[in-house]
Amino acid sequence: MYEEQATKVKITSVVIIFGMSAMLAAVVTDHWAVLSPRVEKLNATCEAAHFGLWRLCKKTIFIVKEDPLGKGCGPISLPGAKNCSYFKHFTSGEEAEVFEMKTQKEYNISAAAIAIFSLFFIILGTLCVIFSFGKGQDYLLRPAGMFFAFAGLCIIISVEVMRQSVKRMIDSDETIWIEYYYSWSFTCACVSFTLLILSGGALLLISMPHMPRNPWETCMDAEPDTLD
Repeated sequence: MYEEQATKVKITSVVIIFGMSAMLAAVVTDHWAVLSPRVEKLNATCEAAHFGLWRLCKKTIFIVKEDPLGKGCGPISLPGAKNCSYFKHFTSGEEAEVFEMKTQKEYNISAAAIAIFSLFFIILGTLCVIFSFGKGQDYLLRPAGMFFAFAGLCIIISVEVMRQSVKRMIDSDETIWIEYYYSWSFTCACVSFTLLILSGGALLLISMPHMPRNPWETCMDAEPDTLD
């Protein structure tokens, strides 16, 4: 690998590290979406919720004054008792069963599975980048770029699946939630998608062979063919 090429790969690797960190933060945390039921009266408790790919957390909040932004329970940052439970497709329990009735189980399973594929592609891409610094191994930059691009596509597909899950849950006639918004885990997933796609494209460009600056000069300087 040429020195100039190695420098570009190192700079791209820094961006990849930020993208990987954002994706890991999104996958392991449970602040993708925050849900809020209607608050019927003040000076009473209500239950807001936030969830991610793996579990749901409910928080009991004592409401003293009405939220100026809406009539829901919250904001979620207010102090209160917190109770978290994993989804029923991982563990069983009454809390998980209640949540499953109001969500689309298939959506959550799909989003989690796609996120795992994204992690798998990131591992493969990282290995390719590491080995590409070996002598004569720079051809590994091309599959590395493809793996990171695939990882970015997987995470944005997972984001869209979760978005559809929340939308269908809010639109359901049986739901108790009236308000929702996407939180910082969702933002981390979107940032990860952007960084991984850009990094993958950059590695593909770096791996391409350099074209001559003046290709016509090569043709002009070439020896003419002679006929026998």
